[in-house]
Amino acid sequence: MPSACATCALRSKPVFTDFTPHELAFMEDFRVGETHLRAGEVLYHEGDALDLFYTAKTGQGARYKYLTNGDRQLVNFVFPGDTIGLQGVLANEAAYTVAAASDMVFCTFRRTRLNEIFAQSPDRGYALVWITAAEEHFLSEIIATLGQRKAQQRMAWALLKIHRRLSDLGLALGDAVPFPFRQRDLADALGLSLVHTNKTLACLRPHAQWQDGILRVTNTRALSDLAMLNQDQPPPRPLL
Repeated sequence: MPSACATCALRSKPVFTDFTPHELAFMEDFRVGETHLRAGEVLYHEGDALDLFYTAKTGQGARYKYLTNGDRQLVNFVFPGDTIGLQGVLANEAAYTVAAASDMVFCTFRRTRLNEIFAQSPDRGYALVWITAAEEHFLSEIIATLGQRKAQQRMAWALLKIHRRLSDLGLALGDAVPFPFRQRDLADALGLSLVHTNKTLACLRPHAQWQDGILRVTNTRALSDLAMLNQDQPPPRPLL
């Protein structure tokens, strides 16, 4: 049986704002179930008509765009707490492919009930708008990074962002977090060649190491300075 919203482990993480009793009761009814993926499986493909949207509960994955010549571009990573597929249900067509890099569990919601969020739970409606705005803000960060940061700065920015995000989710063991991707994936995300990615990771090895699906950050200050990234803790964000 799918676990109840009341016992969801993500709700206990300080990175997320908590639900009010009314919001919790609403989400228990609004959620239609769970979707489970094995590592390597696809949740949906670019161009699919979507009747469902999702919040990642456990595991890690990625969103991809494919060109007509078959080339693939990693758009961004999917971590626990991320809501995906919302654009697809509003546009009636998925804008990207979502695939699991590890075993994943998603909470599942129906498009046909989307209006109920705003009609019956305005706070949940605000959360949905906040999530959409936060994604737009993050995309602007990515554009600035690809356009203005040099290779080592891009890599430092990405490793620090990923490590901080996964640590905030309670996935850190000491200075290590799971990150079950390949160098090709990170190269795609940062607009670097595979060779350049390998060399850049080697240059940053005194401060961060990524091997066998484990990412360690051993010198946060050095990476922050290199990436021109402040270390302020972001405010708690809504969870759908």
